[in-house]
Amino acid sequence: MNQIVAKNIKRLREKNKLSMDELSKLSGVSKSMLSQIERGEGNPTISTLWKISNGMNVPFDALTVRPESPYEIVKTSELQPLLEDGGKVKNYSIFPDDDNRRFAVYYLELDGGSYWESEPHLRGTTEFITIFKGNIEIETEDQRFSVATGESIRFKADRVHSYRNVGDGTAILHMILFNP
Repeated sequence: MNQIVAKNIKRLREKNKLSMDELSKLSGVSKSMLSQIERGEGNPTISTLWKISNGMNVPFDALTVRPESPYEIVKTSELQPLLEDGGKVKNYSIFPDDDNRRFAVYYLELDGGSYWESEPHLRGTTEFITIFKGNIEIETEDQRFSVATGESIRFKADRVHSYRNVGDGTAILHMILFNP
C-alpha cells in the first residue's frame, strides 16, 4: 500500500504542477514527510493522507487507488491497512474511489478503547457506516451517537468527526464514503 500511495501522490502532485513546498503549504504536512512518503519509505497515518488529499483537493482514495480491472476480488488479509491510534485502528481500503465511481468502501477494525479523529473529507462528502461487531461512539458537530452491532449511521463527513470503540473487544465496521 505504501508504494501505491507513493506513486499516486507523486503522480497527482506532478499532474497539478505542485512543488513539494507548495503541497506542504496546502496540506500542512512537512516537506520532509512528503518526500519520505513519495519515496515509499514513510508509513503515513490516515490523518496525514487526509491532509494531503484535501491539500490537493482530490478524494482520499485518489491516493490509495489500485490499477483498474474489469473485475476484482479483494482479500482483506492481503491488504496493508492504514493505521491510526498506534495501530489500534486498522482501515482497509476495499474499493477505492476513482474518477467514475464517486464512492469508496472501507473495512475497519478498531481495538477495544481505540479512538480516531478524522480530518474533514471533501466538501459534500457523506459517510455511511454499518457496525458488524461491537459498539462505536461517533462524534460530529458536537453530536455524539452510539452505534452498535446491526445498526448503521449516515452523516456529513466534510467536517471533523471521530470514532471511539467504547467496548473491550475489537469492533468491525464497513464504511462507504460518497463524494458528490
